[in-house]
Amino acid sequence: MWMRTELKKKARTLLKQNYWKAVSVCFIIAMLTTAYPVSTTFISLQNISVTAEPDAAFALDMPNSEIVIQTVSHFFEGVSLPGIGGRIVSAAGQIMIDMFSNHITLFFNILRSANAFLSEGASIGLILTAAGLLLAFLYQIFINNLLLIGEKRFFMEIHSYRGTMISKIFFLFKLRCLRRPAWVMFCRTLFQSLWDLTIVGGIIKHYEYSMIPFILAENPQISRRDAFFLSRQLTAHNKWRLFLLDLSFAGWTVLSVLTLGLLEFLFVNPYIATCKAELYLSLRRNYVLSRAPGYERLNDSCLEHVPSEDELLIRKALYDDSKGPYTKISYFAPEQYPVFLFSVQPPLRAVRSPLKAGRKYDACTMLFLFHAFSLFGWLLEMLVHLVQNGTFNNDTMFFAPWVPLYGLFGILSLALTKRVVQKPALAFAVCFAVYSLLEYTSNLVSDLLLGFPFRDYSGFLLNLNGRIYPGGSAVFALLGCGFIYFLAPKWAEQFEKAGRPVRWAVCIILTLLLAADTVFAPLRS
Repeated sequence: MWMRTELKKKARTLLKQNYWKAVSVCFIIAMLTTAYPVSTTFISLQNISVTAEPDAAFALDMPNSEIVIQTVSHFFEGVSLPGIGGRIVSAAGQIMIDMFSNHITLFFNILRSANAFLSEGASIGLILTAAGLLLAFLYQIFINNLLLIGEKRFFMEIHSYRGTMISKIFFLFKLRCLRRPAWVMFCRTLFQSLWDLTIVGGIIKHYEYSMIPFILAENPQISRRDAFFLSRQLTAHNKWRLFLLDLSFAGWTVLSVLTLGLLEFLFVNPYIATCKAELYLSLRRNYVLSRAPGYERLNDSCLEHVPSEDELLIRKALYDDSKGPYTKISYFAPEQYPVFLFSVQPPLRAVRSPLKAGRKYDACTMLFLFHAFSLFGWLLEMLVHLVQNGTFNNDTMFFAPWVPLYGLFGILSLALTKRVVQKPALAFAVCFAVYSLLEYTSNLVSDLLLGFPFRDYSGFLLNLNGRIYPGGSAVFALLGCGFIYFLAPKWAEQFEKAGRPVRWAVCIILTLLLAADTVFAPLRS
C-alpha cells in the first residue's frame, strides 16, 4: 500500500478543513490553464454534430472535436464509417475529445492554423491565426505553467497553515520571479513531449518529472539542472508506487466523466491535488533528513516547521534590521506562512499593502469602474476571440471599444457582495446569479426588439432557451470575483489619486461618449 492509505487520510482531513478554498483554487486553475480538462466539460461541451463544415476554420466557439474532424477530412476525403454505427462512433469520439481537451490549447490552435492554410491558403485570416497561436504559446509559458506552480504552493502551505489565501496561486507574479520557473517548466514540457513519442519512455518520464512543479513552488530560483536532478532523485524507486497511486483514483475519474466534470470540480481535483502535495512533502522530508545530494536546494523549512510566536518575533526583528521589502508591512496574519522568511523576496517597488476588497466606493469611482470594466470586457473578448479563432470579434453593437454588460455586471457584483466579501464561495454564487439574470434579460430584450438574441447559446448543453448556460455563467462569476477582489480596488486606488474635478470630468466624458454611441449605433447597422 506504500502509505497510500495514510496519504489519503491526511488529504481528506486537510480537505475538510480547507474545502471551499481548495475547490476555489482548483476551479480557478481549471478556468485559467489547460489542467483539469474534464472539469470544464460542463462549460465548453456543446451539442453533438457529426458533420463538420470544411469552410468553418474560424467559427466562433467551435468544439475541438470539429477541429479534429476538419483536419482529418483534408487528408481522408470521402472516407467514413458506414451507417448508424459510424455515427455512434463519431459522436462518442467527439464527446471524448471535447471532454478531455481544453478549448484554448496550443495543439488545437496549430490545427486551426493548418485548417486555415489547407482551406484558404495564405491569407489575412491565416496571419491572424498565427498571431493567436503566438499569444497562446506565450500564455502557456508565462501564465499557464506559473499558475500550476502556484497551485502546488497553495496545497503545500495548507499542510501547516490553515489561513493560506487563495491568492497564493499568484505568488510567483507577486515575487516578480518569472523567467527561471517559466524556463524550467518549458523544458519539462518540451522533454516530456519528445519522450511521449516513445510511449513507454513518456510514461516513465511523466513520473520522473512529476515533482518539478513542487520543487519550483518551494524554490523558484533553482536551476533547471538541479530541478530535474531532484525530481529524478525523489521519484527514484518510487515510479511504480506513484503509478499505483494514480491508478487508485481511476474510479473517481470515471465518475467525473459520467457527471460531465461536476464531481471532479466539486471533490476529485482538490482531493487529488491535496494527496499529491502530501506525497511531495513526505518525499522531501525523507530526502532532507537523509542529507542526500542536493538536499540543501529544498530550502523552505517553514513548509512543515511552523515557527513559534517567539521565534517569529526574533526573526522579524532581524529582518527589520536588514531593511527587507516587507519592513513597513506587518505579516503576522494568523495561521499564514511568514512570507518574509521565504528564500525569494520581491523587489521593494513590488510590495504593496493588501488590497481591501470590502472598501467603500463613492459615486464617481463607481461610475469610473463601470466604464473601466466595460472597456476591459471589450479587450478581453477581442483577445480571447483572437487566440481561439485567429480573428478579431466585432459582434458588439457599439462602435466604441466597450461592452456595457461587463460594466453593469461589475457594479452590481460590487454592490451585492458587500456583506459576503469575506466568504469567496458566497461571493462567487452571488456573481453567478447576477450574471445569469443579466445575460438572460439582455438576450430576451434583444430577441424581442431585434428578432435575435445578442448571444445565442442554443448549441451548448444545459442551456436555458439558448439565452444562458451554466458554464458561461460560471466563467463570468469567476471574472466577477477577480473584479471584486483585485481589479476594482486596484483601479479605484489609481483613479482616486487624481483630483476630484479631474475624476468627474473623466467620468462625464466617458458617459457622454457611451450615450452618443448608444444613439448612433443603430444607424451604423
